[in-house]
Amino acid sequence: MNELSSVAAVDALRAFRERSLSPVELLEAVIARAEAVEPTLNAFSETRFDEALVQAKEAEARYQKGGRVRPLEGLPVALKDEAEVKGWKATFGSLAFRDQIADHTAPVAWRILRSGAIVHARTTTPEFSCAPYTHSRLWGVTRNPWNPEFAVGGSSGGSGAALAAGTAALASGSDIGGSIRIPASFNGVVGFKPPHGRVPVEPPFNLDQYCHEGPLARTVADCALLENVMAGPHPRDVTSLRPKIRIPPELKGIEGWRIGLSLDLGGYRVDDEVAKRTLEAADALREAGAIVEEVAIGWDLEAIVRSARIHFGAIFGAEIGEVAAEHRELLTEYALAFAEEAAAVPPGAFLEGLRLEAEIYAHLGRSLQRYRALVCPTMAVTGFAAGDDYLGRTREDGGPLDRQFDACMTVPFNVCSRCPVLAVPSGFASNGVPTGIQVVGRTFDDVGVFRIGAALERVRPWLDAPERRPRI
Repeated sequence: MNELSSVAAVDALRAFRERSLSPVELLEAVIARAEAVEPTLNAFSETRFDEALVQAKEAEARYQKGGRVRPLEGLPVALKDEAEVKGWKATFGSLAFRDQIADHTAPVAWRILRSGAIVHARTTTPEFSCAPYTHSRLWGVTRNPWNPEFAVGGSSGGSGAALAAGTAALASGSDIGGSIRIPASFNGVVGFKPPHGRVPVEPPFNLDQYCHEGPLARTVADCALLENVMAGPHPRDVTSLRPKIRIPPELKGIEGWRIGLSLDLGGYRVDDEVAKRTLEAADALREAGAIVEEVAIGWDLEAIVRSARIHFGAIFGAEIGEVAAEHRELLTEYALAFAEEAAAVPPGAFLEGLRLEAEIYAHLGRSLQRYRALVCPTMAVTGFAAGDDYLGRTREDGGPLDRQFDACMTVPFNVCSRCPVLAVPSGFASNGVPTGIQVVGRTFDDVGVFRIGAALERVRPWLDAPERRPRI
């Protein structure tokens, strides 16, 4: 992999200011890398290279003049295709909307563009961002840069893959059931699910507490850099939090912090390799000075699945169902299955779901009363096969899961939506696919999870490890 294309974003900004690197040089390296790997990777739904090169030259001139520059000035940033930009395509990964053009710009996209970032590409998602893998009838299969036989996760799969492959310096994502953290894990990068309200979301999904916008990056510091651009109150989002908080550039240590550790969250069937990497990460946190103790959360996996299905059935799945009623023949099988599961939720179940959600947080809340954070795996499995949607599959007939929920240890923390969650790498499985852990903080303690992630990164600097070179 081209070393320049994979430079950390904070290091690139420093080099821009010092004039030892120009935005044009970085963008050209990223484009060259993309041209080399995209035929296999397929992480971009759209490229805007010519326009980006013009913007890079403008950014180069700003640095040459000196003075104040914007927070992401000159950085090549990939924007998840789900985020609408006025005048750009707005397909949501679906053949049903392949010719649709956005008539407005989403708050997060506007902030990234305003920050001086150069959006050189949009990244692939599954249809309607409703699956933990990334393939669609519109864009095809996005493949893992570490092992192309495996999937990149979803729904922000193209963003995770682009970062790992060195075709973007930063990338945006969204998360309604793990869609930032799953690709962070499978691609060996960092992803942050902010607490609900920290980053503005488009109406009406700003009112869906499971729904979050957030950053992905190759390092904890880079992730904080993009989060600080995305976060803050917005006049179109009544749930957006005041005041805006910032993740500091220098993150203190975690000496003496008590951190809980759960390998299975009380019911997930976790692969042995995933568990081993998680225990190794826990040892690294102990090396950083933390007190790490195994805890029993007391969760019932069936209650988590039931509450999530009720919630999705009432909001997200119902929206997909409206599209399916009109364009059924154009939709993927997994999108249709999502809509059908939503339709099966009985009227009046929403109250049952709220009661289940309250019970689920009560278990976690008790643990977070004692511990500053909880650490657990991000995914229970070591990968999904690229292009497989696993509908109707069980572990017994060769699949890694009997339900998608059973593999995604991310969903409970969408239920517990006010808890910030930082997903960081934990190592590799024997198939070459990265593994990851989640750092789950107390409600609204964003800085705390970043401090834990930074401490782990200092002990185990994954970006500098010689094995951190994707196969493609």
